[in-house]
Amino acid sequence: MKRTLLKRVLIPVIAIAFLIAGSSFKGDFFEIAKQIEIFTTLFKELNMNYVDETNPAELMDTAIKNMLEELDPYTKFLNEQDVETFKINNQGKYSGIGAVVRSFKDKILIVEPYENYPADKAGLKAGDEIIKIGDITVSQIQDNADELLKGANNTTVEVTYLRQGQTKTTTINREAIEVDAVPFYKMINENTGYIVLSKFNQKATKQTKEALLDLKNKGANNIVLDLRDNPGGLLTEAINITNLFIPKGELVVTTKSKVKKFNREYKTTNQPVDTEIPLVVLVNGRSASASEIVSGSLQDLDRAVIVGARSFGKGLVQRPLKLTYGTQLKVTISRYYTASGRCIQALDYWNRDEDGNALKNTKFQDFTTKNGRKVQDGGGVLPDIEIATSKTNALTQSLINNHLIFDFATDYFYKNNFEKVSNFNFDESEYANFKTYVGNSNFEFETKAEKALKEVMASEESSLYSSQVTDNYKSLLMAMNKDKTAALEKYKKEIQKNLEDEILKRYFYRNGLYEYHLLNDEAILTATALLKDDSKYKEILGY
Repeated sequence: MKRTLLKRVLIPVIAIAFLIAGSSFKGDFFEIAKQIEIFTTLFKELNMNYVDETNPAELMDTAIKNMLEELDPYTKFLNEQDVETFKINNQGKYSGIGAVVRSFKDKILIVEPYENYPADKAGLKAGDEIIKIGDITVSQIQDNADELLKGANNTTVEVTYLRQGQTKTTTINREAIEVDAVPFYKMINENTGYIVLSKFNQKATKQTKEALLDLKNKGANNIVLDLRDNPGGLLTEAINITNLFIPKGELVVTTKSKVKKFNREYKTTNQPVDTEIPLVVLVNGRSASASEIVSGSLQDLDRAVIVGARSFGKGLVQRPLKLTYGTQLKVTISRYYTASGRCIQALDYWNRDEDGNALKNTKFQDFTTKNGRKVQDGGGVLPDIEIATSKTNALTQSLINNHLIFDFATDYFYKNNFEKVSNFNFDESEYANFKTYVGNSNFEFETKAEKALKEVMASEESSLYSSQVTDNYKSLLMAMNKDKTAALEKYKKEIQKNLEDEILKRYFYRNGLYEYHLLNDEAILTATALLKDDSKYKEILGY
C-alpha cells in the first residue's frame, strides 16, 4: 500500500520539487512553489495521521528512487555513503579488502579478488560466499552489507564464508587499495605496444601517458589501446587521453543542454605525445561513455582504426549537484557529441514501450570523418573492423546475468589444475560440459517472440482460436525451445570467450588473462596484423 501511495501521490509532486535545483523559474515559479507546498503539507499529514507508524526517511528515500527511475538510469540520488563511494571511484584509491564483490540478501559474493591484496592474501577466491562478518550475519543486514568489509588501514575483519558447500573462516587485514586505470601494458611484438585502459578515474591520463612513453622507449612503432569493458568515468580524462594522440586545440567533444552554462566545446589543451604513431582502439558492447568519447572522436578525426564490436551507446553526461546534509543528486545535464557532431546515445529513455523499457534507436543519421568517411550516430561507436567474438547477444548476456558462466567457472576451477597460462586449453569437450551444465540448471531464456506468443495465448482473445491454432502454438513454442538449445552452439565463439576469460582470472588473475589475450584474443591478433599492413591501415582511414 505504501508503494502505491508513493507512486500515485508523492512522486509527481516531489519530482516538481527537485526541478527547483535546475529550473530558471521563467513563468512557472508559482506552479513550482505551489507543488512544493502541496508536497510539504501532504508529507506532514501522511506521517502524522497514517494508521500505522511510518518511517519518514524510508518513505522519502523510496519516493526519490521511484521518481528517478522514471528518468534515465544515470540520474541518481546519492546519500552520504554513496557520495563517498562516488569519490573513491573517481580517485582510484580506498581502504578495504581489495576485491570486487556483489551483495545479495543473504550473502556477499566474492567476484574477483585483486592479486596480492588483502582478500587474496587471506585466501579468498572468486565464488566464495561471505555469510558472516565478525559477529554479524549478512542476512540480518538490510542494505549495503559489503560496507562492513571496508575500514581503516591496518584494521582486521573476520569473515565466515561458504566454499563448495564447506564453511570456512579467515581474517582479512585491510590495506590501502590502489585502483589502476591502466592495469596492464606490454609489447605484443618488437614493433607493437599494447595498453589496457580499464577505467577513466583521476589516474587515467597519467598512467596511459606513462605506458605510452615506456612502450615507445622499448621500440613500439604501433599502439593497440584496449577500451573493452571500460564503463567510462571522468569526461576530462577522456579529453586528455585523446589529446595524447592529437594536436593541441583540436575539438574532441561538444556538450549540449537546455541549461546554457552546460553547453560547451571541449578542445585539447596540451601538447600531444605522438600524433603520427599508427593506432588501433579496441571496443565492445561494454565500452561506454568516456570510452566512446575517446574511440568515437579518434575515429571521427581519422586518427585511429576502431576494432571490435559496437560500443554500448551512452551519450549522456552527468554532474553531481550538492544537496543538503552531505547528499548529492547525480543528474544527467547534457548530451555529448563527438568530433564529427554525432551523439551515440543508443536508448531513448524519454520514449518507452508498454512495459516501460526505453526504446532503442533504429534510425541513424550519417556524419563524415575528417577524411570524408561515413560514420553514424544513435547506436554506439561502430568499429571499422568488426570481430565476431567481441559482439554481445541476448543469450550470452542472459547467461552472464544469471551467473551461469561465473558459477561454471567456479566449479571448473576446483576440478582442474593449470600451472601456466600457456597450458590452458578449453576444448570441445569442456564446452560440451558447459552445455550440459546449462541444461541441468534452472536457466530460462525467453525471447521477445516467445513472450509475445505467450501473451497472445494468455489473453481473452485466445478463446477465439481453434484447437488447431492452439496445437500449432504449442508446436511453435517447442520448436523455439529447440532453437534456443541450438543457439548455445550458434553463439559458441562469443560464449566460449566469456567462459575462458572468467576461468583464466581464477588461476592467473588479471595479468594472466591479459598475457593469454596477447597470444589468443581475436581482436588483438586482428589489430596486430592490421598494424603490420601499412597500406591497409591507411586505406581504412581514407589516406
